[in-house]
Amino acid sequence: MELLTSIIIGIGLAMDAFTVSLGIGTGGQANNRRAKFRLAFHFGFFQMAMTVVGWLAGSTVADFIQAFDHWIAMALLAYVGGNMIRSGLNPDMESYISDPSKGKLLIILSVATSIDAMAVGLSMAMLDAPCLLPSLVIGVVTWGLSSFGLLAGDKLGQKFGKRMEILGGLILLGIGLRVLVTHLMA
Repeated sequence: MELLTSIIIGIGLAMDAFTVSLGIGTGGQANNRRAKFRLAFHFGFFQMAMTVVGWLAGSTVADFIQAFDHWIAMALLAYVGGNMIRSGLNPDMESYISDPSKGKLLIILSVATSIDAMAVGLSMAMLDAPCLLPSLVIGVVTWGLSSFGLLAGDKLGQKFGKRMEILGGLILLGIGLRVLVTHLMA
């Protein structure tokens, strides 16, 4: 797989992570460099790892995974998006009870934004394409776009306040619905 192709695929896969990062940035709860780095790193790492897992799984488990991966992504994104909307509507509430760059919430966000990377890995295996370099490129692109999303979200959150959390939550719900509808219509 060519480098340019890997970059383009990486950009496409990173859009969910970018959007989640933008939403988290608007909430201001990942407000230091360490938290921002942790989030972006995990989003990039999970994109890379899920691509490799999909490639390793090959076509043996493709039918099993495709039967429910869209439901998992929808549920996770709806959970996070719903919290953001609720927080945006209530000025005294935070989007996340705990730091989104640590613990269970970090894993939930990382898995929710990287499930589609597993399908890309499966496709690569079916095409007998190499996996190592494309997976690494996908991870680096996701890390970069997530970092940018966190920084941009922080600026937007400072300027527009809680309204950006509502918008971020609605975007996450939209992404979840897009994933679900796309898989159900296929």
